[in-house]
Amino acid sequence: MSTLKITEGTIVTMNKERQIFKGDIFIKDDRIDQIAPSIGKSGDLEIDAKGKIIIPGLIQTHVHLTQTLFKGKADDLELLDWLRKRIWPLEGGHTAKTNYISAKLGIAELIKSGTTSIIDMETVNHTESALNAIEESGFRAIIGKCMMDYGVGVPKTLMEDTNESINESVRLLKKWHKSANGRIQYAFAPRFVVSCTEELLIRVRDLSKEYGVMVHTHASENRKEIELVERDRGMRNIKYLHKLGMTGEDLILSHCVWLDDEEMKILADTGTKIAHCPNSNLKLASGIAKIPELLELGANVSIAIDGAPCNNNLDIFREMRSAALIQKARLLNPTAMPAEKVFELATINGAKAMGMENELGSLEVGKKADITIVDLNDISNAPHEGSNIISQLVYSASGHNVETTIIDGKIVMRNRELLTLNERSIIDDANMLIKQQMEKFTIK
Repeated sequence: MSTLKITEGTIVTMNKERQIFKGDIFIKDDRIDQIAPSIGKSGDLEIDAKGKIIIPGLIQTHVHLTQTLFKGKADDLELLDWLRKRIWPLEGGHTAKTNYISAKLGIAELIKSGTTSIIDMETVNHTESALNAIEESGFRAIIGKCMMDYGVGVPKTLMEDTNESINESVRLLKKWHKSANGRIQYAFAPRFVVSCTEELLIRVRDLSKEYGVMVHTHASENRKEIELVERDRGMRNIKYLHKLGMTGEDLILSHCVWLDDEEMKILADTGTKIAHCPNSNLKLASGIAKIPELLELGANVSIAIDGAPCNNNLDIFREMRSAALIQKARLLNPTAMPAEKVFELATINGAKAMGMENELGSLEVGKKADITIVDLNDISNAPHEGSNIISQLVYSASGHNVETTIIDGKIVMRNRELLTLNERSIIDDANMLIKQQMEKFTIK
């Protein structure tokens, strides 16, 4: 048994009472054993958090680690052009090595900016290399191989046979689901209706129930996407997925920007999870999702970055700030999406989206020790005396303020130094590999 003690920090618990107090946290192995204003016993290892903020490890519910290598390679395009002209050709050119480095690059940035858990959609090929990167780094993820067996403009390198797509997904599930002390879970990941046959979607629906795993896909991100689905399937995205019996607590849908009133009610009533990606939706000019309205209906909404090429960073603090500000401007209401609500999206709501609210999302005895320590003692956050801590975290802080990141009770970054990944080596490899890939493939 190993023990870790964090002392004298300001603890933002995110428990039901939303308690915030100065105190200590004592960790045994992978779980929080004790939280109190003062804990007398010593740990095998101790971290002095005096003057710093201790928060639950932040959770992102829609990420593409496979795309991190393509940061800055697909700017200023709308969604379908972005996919067909840039992202799909680049993804199709991945090798096991490039996907492995792409995943490590993404994980490193996520850890350094305080994210401890993600729901990740990989590309069609080489998903196992990303799984290896997650296992080695000590990161936590629900991950799935992207599934694509249909569509216009899909390169041959990504177009799959339906049976082969299913078989490879099931193989990965059986090998990796609940591995690495439960840090790694599997989810079926059909890309979106535009690139999936109805047969594939129905089989995914049935297999997710058979194996008790989630389905992770995109929906209603862009108006042209919805028009394609209406022409092809005879109805809008959410209504189509609902007709197929896919909506429910085991489905997480990223984006959900363009929903009508009936679709919003379907998602809320069925308990379908929604991953809100504000900066991606802004950068691709997709629109602004009606998040306050969805929350008012009782929908579970969490927050995420999406892929690096439609955001250009993986910093969840920037995402929280945008999630708050865009709704205030959209509704002309400064009280829309207050900081406390946005912070819930990045913590406890993220845990609910993962089906892990009893394990993650708050700092409570018995929960997993996924913890982020933030140091706001810099000029950009001064003066902070007497300020609302949650407001500081949402409106002022950035990932660069994260000092220490702990996942499953293990320190993966301390004093800004990554302990499970070689940051310099990853940067060098990423620069070399993307240069080779951009020279090899013609991108229109």
